[in-house]
Amino acid sequence: MTIDDTDRRILRHLQRDGRASLRQLATELGLSPTTVAARVARLEKQRVVKGYSGIFDSQTLGYDLTAVTEILVSKGKLLEMEREIAKLPGVCAVYDVTGEIDGIIVAKFRDREELSLFTKGLLTMPFVERAITHVVLTTVKEDFRLPV
Repeated sequence: MTIDDTDRRILRHLQRDGRASLRQLATELGLSPTTVAARVARLEKQRVVKGYSGIFDSQTLGYDLTAVTEILVSKGKLLEMEREIAKLPGVCAVYDVTGEIDGIIVAKFRDREELSLFTKGLLTMPFVERAITHVVLTTVKEDFRLPV
């Protein structure tokens, strides 16, 4: 799939304001509403645009703890374990990585008790051999929006 400059302009605008109507988007970009609607539909169909959501302040919602957990999984069950972990409450990201560990999990919790239950729960999962949890002290940047 090729993304041209018009697609990029649409994507940049959607990233700034995903609530904008197609008509509003067309006006701001100087394009016809039909063109914008067709391009947005194509970008959605090709999964460049996977969905629309708000960006919230996790601490304002009571999620005061962020943890980054490294896991080591045995017997070739990494993807199976990662899919199960991804379903757990508070999990924001699950990554398959290279190096001495198999996966990295980023999760948010309201308090130490939630974090403790999560960490202990990981260790009871079949094939999870080791979990090393790091508690984030200061968040310098947390923004998954990409330059388009």
